[in-house]
Amino acid sequence: METNLLFNNTEIAFQLKSDAEVERAYFLFKMIANEPLVRIGTAVTKFALNINLPVEGLIRSTVFDHFCGGVSEEDCMNTVDALFKANVHSVLDYSVEGQEDEAQFDKTMNKIVELTSFAQNKEAMPFSVFKPTGLGRFEIWRKKTENKSLTKEEEAEWDRIVSRYETVCKAADECGVSLLVDAEESWMQDAADELCEQMMEKYNTKRVVIFNTLQCYRWDREEYLHKLHKKAKEKGFRLGFKVVRGAYMEKENERAEEEQYPTPICESKQATDDNFNQVTRYILDHLEDITLYIGTHNEVSCYLAMEIMKTKELEKSDERVWFGQLYGMSDNISYNLASEGFNVSKYMPFGPVKEVMPYLIRRAEENPSVAGQTSRELILLKNERKRRGIF
Repeated sequence: METNLLFNNTEIAFQLKSDAEVERAYFLFKMIANEPLVRIGTAVTKFALNINLPVEGLIRSTVFDHFCGGVSEEDCMNTVDALFKANVHSVLDYSVEGQEDEAQFDKTMNKIVELTSFAQNKEAMPFSVFKPTGLGRFEIWRKKTENKSLTKEEEAEWDRIVSRYETVCKAADECGVSLLVDAEESWMQDAADELCEQMMEKYNTKRVVIFNTLQCYRWDREEYLHKLHKKAKEKGFRLGFKVVRGAYMEKENERAEEEQYPTPICESKQATDDNFNQVTRYILDHLEDITLYIGTHNEVSCYLAMEIMKTKELEKSDERVWFGQLYGMSDNISYNLASEGFNVSKYMPFGPVKEVMPYLIRRAEENPSVAGQTSRELILLKNERKRRGIF
């Protein structure tokens, strides 16, 4: 198959889906494509869950099962095993959001450690993942980023955040699992970056344990990468980076306007694409120092990375290069890359239905802003329905 047609192969893309699951996916993406309907649906869902209407079963059988692996790690395992048979790895993402108390932060830390230990002897699960704000209040991250003075109580709170961070990094190191650290809003990110750098310096000496995330819709990320690369070479540690476009664009631009500072976001979609591709190329040029996880649903960026790897005569299965997409999206990229022998993983959200709904609602609200993504999913699903004769 010609490379530029690789992602059109729907037979491989949807090989794990039954006819009923293809129909469900087609229905869901038609709903998501209708932005006003998304707004109405998410509002109704929030209301129904808040007043304890019995809607969890309906949610579980539709949107939850399409975009999530299960309600617990054990519940995910049938899906994890099925994906691995297709050469697709899984990254279990405990997707409980919006809770900000110390007990919850400790619970999240323990869950990350538990998941890391759970993945230790499972070839299908080479990574763990977490968000920095899962381990401590956003406000503390913000104040540290802005170099604001902390109260005595806040200093103690920050020390607990650092301790939790250290705990999950140490667990990943001891278990032989790599740890992906997600990026968040720019006004808390400097503190998260600094802490991640400290953990990389400590743990990324013999292998890449810790991966930070570069959000390439930020125009300053390539310069940040170059500076950190220089520092890592001087200090003798390796870098791991997950490269993404970014997930908080509207929020970033709105805050910059309100606070009257230059937006950290690239001036255009093209500038973001160029930044993403330049960062990807730079890392592929320096794999002796940096391991790359390409987190994208963009076919052009995947083709570019594949072409660079081919030009450099890198093995498709080179352990320093990974591709990743969200579970339930861009299966045409994931499964076709895997069928060609590339390293591929799916981010697989899981958790109790009610507690994961804020994550799912955020994904639904973000998705219409991703140019062409929903319509591309619909075209592929329509083609697969036709191929199967179920249109």
